[in-house]
Amino acid sequence: MLSILKKAAVPIVMAVLVAGVVSSPSNASMKADAKGSLTVWVMGDSGMNFQKLVVPFTKSTGIGVKVVAIPWGNVNEKLTTAIASGTGPDVVQIGLSALRTFADAGALMPLDKKLSAYPGLAATNFAPGVAGKATAIQGKIVSIPWIADTRVLFYRSDLLSAAGISAPPKTWSDWRADAKILTDKTTGKYGYYIPQWDDALPLELTWESNGNIIDKKGNVNLDTPAFHHAVDFYTGMYADKSVPTNSDFDQTQGFISGTIAMLVSGPYLAQAIKTTAPTLNGKWNITTLPGSQRNTSLFAGSNLGIWHNTKRPTGSLKLLDFLSKPATQLNWYAIDGDLPTVKVALSNAKFTSDPLVKVYSEQLKNTKLIPMISNYDAGLGANILKALNSIALTGADKNSALTSLYASTSGMSTR
Repeated sequence: MLSILKKAAVPIVMAVLVAGVVSSPSNASMKADAKGSLTVWVMGDSGMNFQKLVVPFTKSTGIGVKVVAIPWGNVNEKLTTAIASGTGPDVVQIGLSALRTFADAGALMPLDKKLSAYPGLAATNFAPGVAGKATAIQGKIVSIPWIADTRVLFYRSDLLSAAGISAPPKTWSDWRADAKILTDKTTGKYGYYIPQWDDALPLELTWESNGNIIDKKGNVNLDTPAFHHAVDFYTGMYADKSVPTNSDFDQTQGFISGTIAMLVSGPYLAQAIKTTAPTLNGKWNITTLPGSQRNTSLFAGSNLGIWHNTKRPTGSLKLLDFLSKPATQLNWYAIDGDLPTVKVALSNAKFTSDPLVKVYSEQLKNTKLIPMISNYDAGLGANILKALNSIALTGADKNSALTSLYASTSGMSTR
């Protein structure tokens, strides 16, 4: 979540990889598509919407589509089990934070030699940054862009105004100061919310300080001034008591109810607010991330891949081609709220007329790809959160926690 950043990771993925349980499909199975429907694994709670989306595909091709929705918290376990058993879907949605892990395990079919027959899947059709390094592992294309996910600042404009704050914060310092003003301990109101399961904020804070998580050699390096600044800001928000500390806090309901006044999230939150709380119209808005230097946001999102041993490679490619058509992507944004990845869709007047889209588009110009590290969720991401949350929530010694973090992430690399 960071595969849209709503999931738990399962370390046994790498054990499966090492054991080499993934076998290569036979030439015969690769050449001939079996009769029957395609099975597509869709992550999160978008299964019903996806089923509606592909109705025109079935009508035009005669290929049925069976959609299986998998909660984000079960994604890695489900995929790992599929690898071990040799039984998986035909097409799978996979978050960018898990792409390297499952590509390394051989779960995804290489697509380099198959895309020439589908011009709509060419990298040049997609927005800058969403193809290339975001779809390929070790130089091999293993996925096609599906959802562009960047983070923006959501704020309750009515609550800011009531507190005497005339505009959303433009810098991280202003953000922290505003969060203090918006916090009222007597009524249980907070200025900001930090999801304890999401390591996007530490990454973004590091980038804002002109730092990086990955050094020039491709190795993880957290022992830097920029990351130290990120740690201080992250833990400082808790020290200010400007954020709730309960791990099961519901960010959507918290924002709708006014329990929190600001938070960083993706387009999916806007869709949830519009759907569940239409009476809030005019009382909330979004803006690009604060930043005096970079205001760089995380680019995560998710791609679509074809399972390594599918018996329906041609049908699967046809489905990917359909899902990459501008009209399909605009329809998906309308019904599910996820940003398109195709350039033509992103520039469509129906899309750009949405005032929220202007903010998303502006933020997309300044994003940074999540580090493409194998076992990211259970490794680097989890270790960062473990260290920072231990300092912020349990009072762990900062130096000891960071020393353990450096040791646990030593040797991690994008190479």
